Amino acid sequence: MTLSTHGIFESLVIMHIITGTVGLVSVWIPIGGKKGGLLHRQAGNIFITSMLTTGLIATGISITTLINPTGTHPHLSSHELFQNPDMIAGIFGWMMLYLATLTINLAWHGWLCMRNKRDHQKNGAWHNLLLQAILTATSANCFARGVALEQPMMMGIAFVGFATVATNLWFIYRQPSSPKTRIKEHIKSLVGAGISVYTAFFAFGAVRLLPELALTPGLWAVPLVTGLALIIYHQRAVMTPSRQTQLT
Repeated sequence: MTLSTHGIFESLVIMHIITGTVGLVSVWIPIGGKKGGLLHRQAGNIFITSMLTTGLIATGISITTLINPTGTHPHLSSHELFQNPDMIAGIFGWMMLYLATLTINLAWHGWLCMRNKRDHQKNGAWHNLLLQAILTATSANCFARGVALEQPMMMGIAFVGFATVATNLWFIYRQPSSPKTRIKEHIKSLVGAGISVYTAFFAFGAVRLLPELALTPGLWAVPLVTGLALIIYHQRAVMTPSRQTQLT
Protein backbone atom coordinates (compact mmCIF):
# COMPACT_ATOMS: atom_id res chain seq x y z
CA MET A 1 0.00 0.00 0.00
CA THR A 2 2.85 2.36 0.79
CA LEU A 3 4.39 2.04 -2.66
CA SER A 4 1.10 2.40 -4.54
CA THR A 5 0.03 5.41 -2.48
CA HIS A 6 3.42 7.04 -2.95
CA GLY A 7 3.27 6.42 -6.70
CA ILE A 8 -0.18 7.98 -6.99
CA PHE A 9 0.96 10.88 -4.85
CA GLU A 10 4.03 11.59 -6.99
CA SER A 11 1.98 11.42 -10.20
CA LEU A 12 -0.51 13.89 -8.77
CA VAL A 13 2.30 16.22 -7.71
CA ILE A 14 3.68 16.28 -11.26
CA MET A 15 0.24 17.10 -12.69
CA HIS A 16 -0.25 19.67 -9.94
CA ILE A 17 2.99 21.44 -10.86
CA ILE A 18 2.07 21.52 -14.56
CA THR A 19 -1.47 22.85 -14.16
CA GLY A 20 -0.48 25.18 -11.34
CA THR A 21 2.34 26.68 -13.39
CA VAL A 22 -0.13 27.46 -16.19
CA GLY A 23 -2.25 29.32 -13.64
CA LEU A 24 0.73 31.10 -12.08
CA VAL A 25 1.68 32.50 -15.48
CA SER A 26 -1.73 33.10 -17.08
CA VAL A 27 -3.12 35.07 -14.12
CA TRP A 28 -0.88 38.03 -14.95
CA ILE A 29 -2.32 38.52 -18.43
CA PRO A 30 -5.81 39.60 -17.28
CA ILE A 31 -4.32 41.42 -14.27
CA GLY A 32 -1.81 43.45 -16.25
CA GLY A 33 -3.48 43.66 -19.68
CA LYS A 34 -6.39 45.56 -21.15
CA LYS A 35 -9.63 44.70 -19.37
CA GLY A 36 -12.62 43.28 -21.21
CA GLY A 37 -10.82 42.46 -24.47
CA LEU A 38 -10.46 39.13 -26.26
CA LEU A 39 -7.02 38.41 -24.76
CA HIS A 40 -8.36 39.18 -21.28
CA ARG A 41 -11.23 36.71 -21.70
CA GLN A 42 -9.08 33.98 -23.28
CA ALA A 43 -6.35 34.23 -20.65
CA GLY A 44 -8.99 34.40 -17.95
CA ASN A 45 -10.62 31.20 -19.17
CA ILE A 46 -7.24 29.46 -19.22
CA PHE A 47 -6.55 30.66 -15.69
CA ILE A 48 -9.94 29.55 -14.37
CA THR A 49 -9.62 26.13 -16.00
CA SER A 50 -6.12 25.67 -14.60
CA MET A 51 -7.27 26.70 -11.12
CA LEU A 52 -10.19 24.29 -11.10
CA THR A 53 -7.94 21.48 -12.35
CA THR A 54 -5.16 22.34 -9.91
CA GLY A 55 -7.64 22.42 -7.03
CA LEU A 56 -9.06 19.02 -7.92
CA ILE A 57 -5.57 17.52 -8.21
CA ALA A 58 -4.59 19.10 -4.88
CA THR A 59 -7.62 17.39 -3.35
CA GLY A 60 -6.19 14.07 -4.52
CA ILE A 61 -2.78 14.97 -3.12
CA SER A 62 -4.29 15.78 0.27
CA ILE A 63 -6.31 12.55 0.34
CA THR A 64 -3.27 10.37 -0.45
CA THR A 65 -1.36 12.23 2.26
CA LEU A 66 -4.11 11.57 4.79
CA ILE A 67 -4.17 7.88 3.86
CA ASN A 68 -0.42 7.48 4.23
CA PRO A 69 1.37 10.55 5.69
CA THR A 70 4.86 9.10 6.07
CA GLY A 71 4.67 7.06 2.86
CA THR A 72 3.86 10.08 0.74
CA HIS A 73 6.37 12.33 2.56
CA PRO A 74 9.26 9.99 3.49
CA HIS A 75 11.74 12.89 3.35
CA LEU A 76 9.98 14.50 6.34
CA SER A 77 10.00 11.52 8.68
CA SER A 78 13.43 12.41 10.05
CA HIS A 79 12.78 16.14 10.31
CA GLU A 80 12.29 17.50 13.82
CA LEU A 81 9.07 19.35 12.99
CA PHE A 82 7.39 16.42 11.26
CA GLN A 83 8.41 13.32 13.18
CA ASN A 84 4.78 12.99 14.28
CA PRO A 85 2.69 11.63 11.34
CA ASP A 86 -0.25 13.70 12.63
CA MET A 87 1.74 16.85 11.86
CA ILE A 88 2.34 15.74 8.27
CA ALA A 89 -1.33 14.86 7.91
CA GLY A 90 -2.35 18.21 9.39
CA ILE A 91 -0.15 20.47 7.27
CA PHE A 92 0.03 18.55 4.00
CA GLY A 93 -3.30 16.76 4.27
CA TRP A 94 -5.98 18.80 6.01
CA MET A 95 -4.54 22.25 5.29
CA MET A 96 -3.91 21.39 1.64
CA LEU A 97 -7.47 20.05 1.36
CA TYR A 98 -8.69 23.37 2.71
CA LEU A 99 -6.56 25.37 0.26
CA ALA A 100 -7.73 23.15 -2.62
CA THR A 101 -11.40 23.82 -1.84
CA LEU A 102 -10.63 27.52 -1.37
CA THR A 103 -9.05 27.70 -4.82
CA ILE A 104 -11.93 25.84 -6.48
CA ASN A 105 -14.48 27.98 -4.67
CA LEU A 106 -12.90 31.28 -5.69
CA ALA A 107 -12.29 30.28 -9.31
CA TRP A 108 -15.84 28.97 -9.80
CA HIS A 109 -17.52 31.88 -8.04
CA GLY A 110 -15.40 34.40 -9.96
CA TRP A 111 -16.35 32.79 -13.26
CA LEU A 112 -20.06 32.76 -12.38
CA CYS A 113 -19.97 36.47 -11.55
CA MET A 114 -19.24 37.29 -15.19
CA ARG A 115 -21.15 34.42 -16.81
CA ASN A 116 -24.38 35.40 -15.03
CA LYS A 117 -24.07 39.14 -15.58
CA ARG A 118 -27.54 39.28 -17.14
CA ASP A 119 -29.20 37.07 -14.52
CA HIS A 120 -27.80 37.56 -11.04
CA GLN A 121 -30.13 34.95 -9.50
CA LYS A 122 -28.17 32.18 -11.24
CA ASN A 123 -25.21 32.93 -8.99
CA GLY A 124 -27.20 31.20 -6.26
CA ALA A 125 -27.22 27.90 -8.16
CA TRP A 126 -27.01 24.74 -6.06
CA HIS A 127 -23.41 24.00 -7.09
CA ASN A 128 -22.20 27.42 -5.97
CA LEU A 129 -24.03 27.15 -2.65
CA LEU A 130 -22.64 23.64 -2.19
CA LEU A 131 -19.12 25.03 -2.66
CA GLN A 132 -19.80 27.56 0.11
CA ALA A 133 -20.85 24.74 2.46
CA ILE A 134 -17.81 22.65 1.55
CA LEU A 135 -15.42 25.54 2.10
CA THR A 136 -17.03 26.32 5.45
CA ALA A 137 -16.52 22.69 6.50
CA THR A 138 -12.88 22.50 5.36
CA SER A 139 -12.13 25.89 6.95
CA ALA A 140 -13.59 24.77 10.27
CA ASN A 141 -11.72 21.49 10.05
CA CYS A 142 -8.43 23.27 9.28
CA PHE A 143 -8.95 25.52 12.29
CA ALA A 144 -9.82 22.59 14.58
CA ARG A 145 -6.82 20.56 13.41
CA GLY A 146 -4.63 23.60 13.97
CA VAL A 147 -5.88 23.86 17.55
CA ALA A 148 -5.19 20.15 18.12
CA LEU A 149 -1.68 20.42 16.65
CA GLU A 150 -1.03 23.81 18.28
CA GLN A 151 -0.31 25.36 14.88
CA PRO A 152 -1.36 29.04 14.70
CA MET A 153 -0.70 29.05 10.94
CA MET A 154 -3.49 26.55 10.34
CA MET A 155 -5.85 28.44 12.61
CA GLY A 156 -5.12 31.81 11.04
CA ILE A 157 -5.32 30.75 7.41
CA ALA A 158 -8.73 29.16 8.05
CA PHE A 159 -10.27 32.60 8.54
CA VAL A 160 -9.60 33.40 4.88
CA GLY A 161 -12.07 30.64 4.04
CA PHE A 162 -14.68 31.97 6.46
CA ALA A 163 -14.29 35.47 5.01
CA THR A 164 -14.56 34.12 1.47
CA VAL A 165 -17.82 32.32 2.20
CA ALA A 166 -19.24 35.39 3.98
CA THR A 167 -18.45 37.76 1.09
CA ASN A 168 -19.61 35.24 -1.52
CA LEU A 169 -22.97 34.79 0.19
CA TRP A 170 -23.32 38.55 0.67
CA PHE A 171 -22.92 38.96 -3.09
CA ILE A 172 -25.22 36.03 -3.96
CA TYR A 173 -28.13 37.12 -1.77
CA ARG A 174 -28.22 40.79 -2.61
CA GLN A 175 -29.13 42.46 -5.87
CA PRO A 176 -26.07 44.26 -7.28
CA SER A 177 -26.69 47.99 -7.39
CA SER A 178 -24.60 48.41 -10.55
CA PRO A 179 -22.36 46.42 -12.95
CA LYS A 180 -19.28 47.48 -10.97
CA THR A 181 -20.49 45.41 -8.00
CA ARG A 182 -20.31 42.26 -10.12
CA ILE A 183 -16.94 43.26 -11.57
CA LYS A 184 -15.45 43.93 -8.14
CA GLU A 185 -16.63 40.51 -6.96
CA HIS A 186 -15.09 38.95 -10.07
CA ILE A 187 -11.77 40.64 -9.28
CA LYS A 188 -11.88 39.59 -5.63
CA SER A 189 -12.54 35.96 -6.45
CA LEU A 190 -10.08 35.40 -9.28
CA VAL A 191 -7.21 37.36 -7.77
CA GLY A 192 -8.02 35.49 -4.56
CA ALA A 193 -7.66 32.20 -6.43
CA GLY A 194 -4.28 33.43 -7.64
CA ILE A 195 -3.28 34.24 -4.06
CA SER A 196 -4.31 30.74 -3.00
CA VAL A 197 -2.27 28.94 -5.64
CA TYR A 198 0.79 31.15 -5.14
CA THR A 199 0.56 30.54 -1.40
CA ALA A 200 0.40 26.78 -1.92
CA PHE A 201 3.33 26.79 -4.33
CA PHE A 202 5.45 28.98 -2.07
CA ALA A 203 4.72 27.07 1.11
CA PHE A 204 4.38 23.46 -0.02
CA GLY A 205 7.00 23.78 -2.74
CA ALA A 206 9.54 25.07 -0.25
CA VAL A 207 9.06 22.04 1.98
CA ARG A 208 11.00 19.84 -0.43
CA LEU A 209 14.07 22.03 0.05
CA LEU A 210 13.67 23.46 3.55
CA PRO A 211 10.74 21.83 5.42
CA GLU A 212 10.73 24.42 8.20
CA LEU A 213 9.78 27.12 5.65
CA ALA A 214 6.33 25.57 5.27
CA LEU A 215 5.35 27.09 8.61
CA THR A 216 7.09 30.45 8.20
CA PRO A 217 4.49 33.28 8.40
CA GLY A 218 6.58 35.54 6.17
CA LEU A 219 6.46 33.07 3.31
CA TRP A 220 2.66 32.90 3.50
CA ALA A 221 2.38 36.67 3.84
CA VAL A 222 4.12 37.55 0.56
CA PRO A 223 1.39 36.32 -1.86
CA LEU A 224 -1.37 37.42 0.53
CA VAL A 225 -0.17 41.01 0.81
CA THR A 226 0.60 41.22 -2.91
CA GLY A 227 -2.78 39.81 -3.85
CA LEU A 228 -4.71 42.08 -1.50
CA ALA A 229 -2.90 45.09 -2.93
CA LEU A 230 -3.88 44.02 -6.46
CA ILE A 231 -7.50 43.48 -5.42
CA ILE A 232 -7.73 46.92 -3.84
CA TYR A 233 -6.03 48.59 -6.81
CA HIS A 234 -8.22 46.97 -9.47
CA GLN A 235 -11.43 47.39 -7.50
CA ARG A 236 -10.69 51.10 -7.19
CA ALA A 237 -9.90 51.25 -10.91
CA VAL A 238 -13.37 49.85 -11.60
CA MET A 239 -14.81 53.03 -10.15
CA THR A 240 -13.45 55.10 -13.05
CA PRO A 241 -16.05 55.60 -15.82
CA SER A 242 -13.73 54.51 -18.66
CA ARG A 243 -12.86 51.23 -16.94
CA GLN A 244 -16.51 50.48 -16.19
CA THR A 245 -17.37 50.89 -19.86
CA GLN A 246 -14.67 48.43 -20.90
CA LEU A 247 -15.70 45.70 -18.50
CA THR A 248 -19.49 45.83 -18.66
